[in-house]
Amino acid sequence: MNPSTRTALYGPWQPSAPVRRDRPVVVVLAGLVWAVTALSVSWVGGLACVALLWTAAAGDPVGGLVPLLLLIPAGAAGLTALARTSRVRRMATSTRMLLLGALACPVPTAAAVWLWVVAG
Repeated sequence: MNPSTRTALYGPWQPSAPVRRDRPVVVVLAGLVWAVTALSVSWVGGLACVALLWTAAAGDPVGGLVPLLLLIPAGAAGLTALARTSRVRRMATSTRMLLLGALACPVPTAAAVWLWVVAG
């Protein structure tokens, strides 16, 4: 094999990019933010499912509650679309998770606190 074949096919040899290390503080913060988000979404989703079940058992129309439950996968789809953009994908994993968690956290947490106060 001709020694210049590899260079002709693949270009000159370059060292790989350095490995980016995740910072422990950012990892812990991202975990806490996502834990609060997961608890809030589960509280809101569970309460909405119970309300949907009671409404259906009472024989009332449930059309108004179903679109509210569809906001959860719509929010997840929006976060997934944001996570797949090139600028976000270039971030370190822990920084990306902290950013997405900070964007995902406020709405379900505020809804969970409001429902907790209203429902008792």
